[in-house]
Amino acid sequence: MKIAVNTRLLMPDKLDGIGWFTFETLRRIVRDHPEHTFYFIFDRKYSEEVIFSDNVVPVVLFPPTRHPFLWYAWFELGIPRLLKKIGADLFLSTDGFVSLHSHIPSVNVIHDINFEHRPKDLPFWSRKFYRYFYPRYARAATRLATVSEYSRRDIVNNYNVDENKIDLVYNGASKNFLPVTMARAEEVQAKYTGGAPYFVFVGSIHPRKNIRNLLKAFELFREEYKSPFKMVIVGKKFFLTKAMEEQLEIMQHREDVIFTGRLDPGELNDVMASAWSLTFVPFYEGFGIPLVEAMNCDIPILASNVTSLPEIAGDAAIYAEPESPGSIRDGMIRIVKEQGLREELIKKGRVRRKLYSWDNTARELWKTIETVLTAHA
Repeated sequence: MKIAVNTRLLMPDKLDGIGWFTFETLRRIVRDHPEHTFYFIFDRKYSEEVIFSDNVVPVVLFPPTRHPFLWYAWFELGIPRLLKKIGADLFLSTDGFVSLHSHIPSVNVIHDINFEHRPKDLPFWSRKFYRYFYPRYARAATRLATVSEYSRRDIVNNYNVDENKIDLVYNGASKNFLPVTMARAEEVQAKYTGGAPYFVFVGSIHPRKNIRNLLKAFELFREEYKSPFKMVIVGKKFFLTKAMEEQLEIMQHREDVIFTGRLDPGELNDVMASAWSLTFVPFYEGFGIPLVEAMNCDIPILASNVTSLPEIAGDAAIYAEPESPGSIRDGMIRIVKEQGLREELIKKGRVRRKLYSWDNTARELWKTIETVLTAHA
């Protein structure tokens, strides 16, 4: 059969959470199902690196989707025509968007609906688009998948979608995330923090990730705990970061905050695995891939006690109120000072991480695809 796939986010040098989901699941699915032809639909020049096997046919469909008006043109005008032209049997989209003007059976992966709860975190036209179209995308898709039970309940409750239409497909983490030796950790610390121990945050930098309160908490931590800990923040800046920058300006310990920008996978592993702890305290998260990456790297986790994060991290983390810098500070103090806690969390993480792998993710997503293909054969 012919399976058309929305691969507009499949850009190897710019992969974020949804991009990694797309990359890791598709490279397994196309390899494991040579009996099908997969049409990868890009909105710009693509990399040969993501044409994973001989049963993949790349297609470039213009215009590049850089604005909500262009999103509409791509999905509602270009995609229906293309699906008809290639005679697609199914349309798979891994980023929440489908076409309302196509009658081809579809599988849509909605990772979360954060914009319903925190609309002001997004630019005006983006949030207008998401809040208008996502409920329609959810109802139009033949079948949905999402990455946590929290997100499934959120979609059901907000969009009036039958829960039996939504399959749970947990994220994974790359097998390249591994512990490092003490000697390597010392080398990484020397490179990034002058040899000092550090907390690490990994993720895109925008308001939903709560960097401002994390910085406030780190300032409180340094005031109480005099050892020269650092805070390393890994990720690309997006938008609306003025509040974070204002917080940095007033911090006494702002020179102890290091922004690395986006790192390549090998360097990211080293920075993650050499940290004292992951500090991941967003206001809202549909899954939280850095949690699993931290478990794989044998470092403990301080996470928010909201949305999907307790579901994903379970007993392998301690939790803080994301709205409270004092609560986040208390978690940092515990991980540094409480005897045996760090080792206990690492041990629990080694058990917990077995629940999450990209192999499992790809298998579960294929089950959803196969359900739709069988029903419409």
